[in-house]
Amino acid sequence: MSNIDHDMQDAVVLITGAAGNLGRAVAEVFGEHGARLALVDLHADRLGAAFGESDERHLSIAANLLDAADAQAAAQTAIDRFGRIDVLCNLAGGFGMGTPVHGTDAATWNHLYDLNVRTVQHMAQAVVPQMLRQGSGKVVNIGAFSAQRGLANMGAYIAAKSAVIRLTESMAAELRTQGINVNCVLPTIIDTPENRGDMPDADPANWVAPRDLARVIAFLASDAARAVHGAALPVTGLS
Repeated sequence: MSNIDHDMQDAVVLITGAAGNLGRAVAEVFGEHGARLALVDLHADRLGAAFGESDERHLSIAANLLDAADAQAAAQTAIDRFGRIDVLCNLAGGFGMGTPVHGTDAATWNHLYDLNVRTVQHMAQAVVPQMLRQGSGKVVNIGAFSAQRGLANMGAYIAAKSAVIRLTESMAAELRTQGINVNCVLPTIIDTPENRGDMPDADPANWVAPRDLARVIAFLASDAARAVHGAALPVTGLS
């Protein structure tokens, strides 16, 4: 049995964006390590298609994480079912190319900020108090490798993902002495069917496989990373 198997056996892992490509990979990896799963996504039908009916090891929860009350209700549903939340994986988010900063409209700024930052904020408000009561927990957020510097026509997206990095650092500074680790990963392009369709001339061999990224997330959620706080870990693929 690996160290992660030991750490995750019967741990409760709440995953947002669970029905997406990365969410399914993360759920699969944690499930293989023996975790119990609270799987949160916007649409119940997508959760059902991805995971089937809820059972004693996993619970599907439909919630709109842009609504703070919905996020609170999702966390409480998981707590009522499993009694605790050991790991929060904030995978919900979204990408968008745009126009130059001076030509980007307010709707685009708000949309990308809400998807990538507001969801993290709402889930932190919903889950961290439970972790404080437990005296332990792990939070893993999803930033972006590109968020480390500005790029043309990506200002709104990069600003939002940069905010995720800063939130991660702030949460880590607030919670590290209370038994809670907060870190984030910074992937480059993730190898998904959607990205292959959008970039048919690119070589996906240079991208990040969802399962590889999921393994890094599982590491950050394990006791092997107990001394890691506020890290923004690049995950850039095999080459």
